[in-house]
Amino acid sequence: MNLPLTLSPNALPTPYYEPFGDECAVFEAAWRNCLPLLIKGPTGCGKTRFIAHMAGRLGLPLHTVACHDDLSAADLVGRHLLQGGATVWCDGPLTRAVREGGICYLDEVVEARKDTTVVLHPLADDRRVLPIERTGELLSAPPSFMLVVSYNPGYQNLLKSLKPSTRQRFLALRFDFPSPERERTIIVGETHCDPVIAGHLVKLAGAFRVLKEHDLDEAPSTRLLVYAAQLINSGMDKVTACRVALVETLTDDPMTAAALLEVVNASLG
Repeated sequence: MNLPLTLSPNALPTPYYEPFGDECAVFEAAWRNCLPLLIKGPTGCGKTRFIAHMAGRLGLPLHTVACHDDLSAADLVGRHLLQGGATVWCDGPLTRAVREGGICYLDEVVEARKDTTVVLHPLADDRRVLPIERTGELLSAPPSFMLVVSYNPGYQNLLKSLKPSTRQRFLALRFDFPSPERERTIIVGETHCDPVIAGHLVKLAGAFRVLKEHDLDEAPSTRLLVYAAQLINSGMDKVTACRVALVETLTDDPMTAAALLEVVNASLG
C-alpha cells in the first residue's frame, strides 16, 4: 500500500537524527506496508530519537508509552473514569493512536506484563484491529497507523522476554552504539560543541565501554555524551562535566568511580 506523506496537524517537529544505515528506509517501508516494527538495542543508542525523527518525517502524531512492571492493558487501551459525577470512557495511548492513525511506540516493551502485550496481537497481524471489550468497540486501524516497540536485549532474561507469538508479528531492526565518527557527528549536531571536545568525549566513551564486561553494568550511552557536551558548552569544567554526566551515572561503587575519574583526568585534564 503506497501511502502519501501528508503532515498531520498533531505531528511533532522532526528532531535531529544521524542515520547509520538503511533504518529510515526500512521504517518508511514498514509504515507504507502497514507492518509493525520491533527495534532492539542498548540504552541510549538512539532508538527513541529515531522513532521521534521518523514520526516527524512522516508527518504522524506520536504516542509514546514507557513500559513498566505495573503497566496494564487498561493503561494502553483506556478505562472508564468518574468526571463530574458521570462515568466517562477515556482512551488510552494505544487507542488514541489507532483512532488518529498515528504511531504508538512502546518503549522497553519487555518490562510490561505478559498479559498486557497480548492486547497488541490483533493490531500486529493482518487483522489490524483493536477490540475494546469495555465499550464493545472493534476499531480497525487506518493505513497510517503504525505499532512500534523497543527493548534492550542486554536486560533480557527468562522472565523478561517477548514471547515467540509476539516477536513473530514484527519486523525487526538492530541498533547499537554509533561508530566513533558517527558519534562525534551526533554530539556536534546535537550540541554544536567544538568538534575537538566531541572527539575527546567519544574516545573517553570507548575507553569506558571496554570496561563494561569487567567493572560496569552499563556502557556509557551516546545520550550521556550529549549531556556532557551540553554542560561543557555552558561553561562547566570538562572533568566536572564528565564526572556528573558519565562517572557518577554509571556506577555507585566509590572505587570504580575513582578509577573512571582517573581515566577522565588522563583524557581531558
